Amino acid sequence: MATRSFLFLLGSSRADGNTETLARLAAEQLPADAGQRWLHLRDLPLPDFEDLRHADGGHLPPTGHAATLLEATLAATDVVIASPLYWYSVSTSTKRYLDHWSGWLRLPGVDFKQRMAGKTLWGVTALADSDPAVAEPLAGTLRISGQYLGMRWGGVLLGNGSKPGDVLSDTAALTRAKTFFS
Repeated sequence: MATRSFLFLLGSSRADGNTETLARLAAEQLPADAGQRWLHLRDLPLPDFEDLRHADGGHLPPTGHAATLLEATLAATDVVIASPLYWYSVSTSTKRYLDHWSGWLRLPGVDFKQRMAGKTLWGVTALADSDPAVAEPLAGTLRISGQYLGMRWGGVLLGNGSKPGDVLSDTAALTRAKTFFS
């Protein structure tokens, strides 16, 4: 089996938040030969997605941060979306990244859908609610987006926390993190 390469896309609006903490704890359990690349979406801002599929010229090859994110996405065997639960879904920066998948699907020569097929999509999120069912819209967004591209669904790791560090008190989430990527 080829060595796995994990892309961790951090969608929080703050550094070192609960979602990132939980993702890093889970990543500590990965085999030593598994590659890890961590990108903060707030440091790689994307413009709002503009649907150009019916316009003359269509979608142009990405440049800047979009090119970086496309390259990193295609290079990974496993894509981990680490987004806090914001209004029952993914964060704005995460949603904007996913929106850009629509344009990448239509780039000549990129074969985005074919190259994403077979990769595994994972989710990690921290929520401030004690009811995990409130994270279903986030999980559904990721699961169905991956399914459309023929990706495997690895699941979503949920942790509870509001202020930075709160997730470290969620012993059930810390236990799940130890086996999440296995």
